[in-house]
Amino acid sequence: MALKSFRRNPILSLLMIGAIGLGVGVSTTFVTARYILSADPIPHKSNRLYYVEIDSWNPNRPWDDSKPSNPPNQITYRDMMGIMKSDIPVHQGGSFKAWLFLHPDPKIGRPFKVTARMCWSGFFPLFDVPFEYGNGWDRSADRGPDPVAVLSYETNQKLFGGERSIGKTVRIEDRDFRVIGILAPWRPIPKYFDPHNGAFEPMEDVYLPFEFFRVFKVHSAGNTSNWKRFDADKFEAKLASEAVWIQFWVELDTPARKEAYLDFLKSYVEGQKRVGRMQRPMNNRLLTVGEWLKEAEVVPTEATTLMIISLLFLLVCALNLIGVLLGKFFSRAPDVGIRRAMGASRWQIFRQHVVECEVVGLAGGILGIFLAMLGLEIVNRLFERGFEFRLDGNMLAAAVLLALLAGLISGAYPAWRICSIAPASYLKEQ
Repeated sequence: MALKSFRRNPILSLLMIGAIGLGVGVSTTFVTARYILSADPIPHKSNRLYYVEIDSWNPNRPWDDSKPSNPPNQITYRDMMGIMKSDIPVHQGGSFKAWLFLHPDPKIGRPFKVTARMCWSGFFPLFDVPFEYGNGWDRSADRGPDPVAVLSYETNQKLFGGERSIGKTVRIEDRDFRVIGILAPWRPIPKYFDPHNGAFEPMEDVYLPFEFFRVFKVHSAGNTSNWKRFDADKFEAKLASEAVWIQFWVELDTPARKEAYLDFLKSYVEGQKRVGRMQRPMNNRLLTVGEWLKEAEVVPTEATTLMIISLLFLLVCALNLIGVLLGKFFSRAPDVGIRRAMGASRWQIFRQHVVECEVVGLAGGILGIFLAMLGLEIVNRLFERGFEFRLDGNMLAAAVLLALLAGLISGAYPAWRICSIAPASYLKEQ
């Protein structure tokens, strides 16, 4: 009956489908964008990974005046070395981003600056980093530190044309490093393990054993905060300072390990208090990936705002159709009166007209999905960040749900009005 109704008023039907399609397309575009930006980047183990925070900040003022209960969002070098003595985590390690110069074969080009992730051997199993060739280094290479390197997929393409370059040498700064691993294409969204300089920035070009930062005397290319003065001209002074600049993660696969590790952190902080450090109230935190991303506010406020505006736009599109549907349904009032007189219940009449509105909504939803695909392609072209916004199964289902909801909003009141009319006056006309 709904399809027959469409054929009786094709222009009006197309107008309604177009209105809902436009609303669904716009709203699905921005709902999808926020969905991707806020997605769990490592769902299979996000409940076992914990970001470590301890409060080593100024005893006279909090780390963040707007959030006085929060400890610093990074840790000091001396604290990293202290808590890495624990054997409780399955994997653990600190890391930071640095700028270094890579010297390629002169046939390829001149030396160029690369981003390096200075990390411990636990970095790769912590985050299930995928490898195209080879693998990461072991703990003995951490202790050396051994001159070994892992290259990103893109860096290997640039230096060696994408071939299996395991065992080859790359010169970084004034040292030769042996390539032991090549990453597969890897771009977690967001960059959850270090979102401090942008949650959607590219991955690092090379990965080196952490302690080479002492060899190169390199400083962090990320955020560094400090509350206590030290001699910045002396590299060792920074290592002994209260400057926070390292991101530290642990993997704790059971609640018992988590409790044991919290006890270890408590014991460590108490020891530091006894030697005059960490005079603020104890505030040790283990944040899951989701909790950490929420604290780091990785989802842009604009994404949430645009999503809300787009949903309101869909609501306006649906509300604007109420008058159109009222006119369309009341034009059939004599037919409805006859059906009521012949025994049709109000519920049957209501259901018929709501179904008709939902058919309009589904047709608009199909159109909206195509419009959303076009909208996401425009967003991808506007924001070249190395990843793409695409509709997946969840977002297709969301688009259909939004379309049905829009159909219900636009049709519920007109359907109720048409089933509530008294049929007597129309029977006289017949």
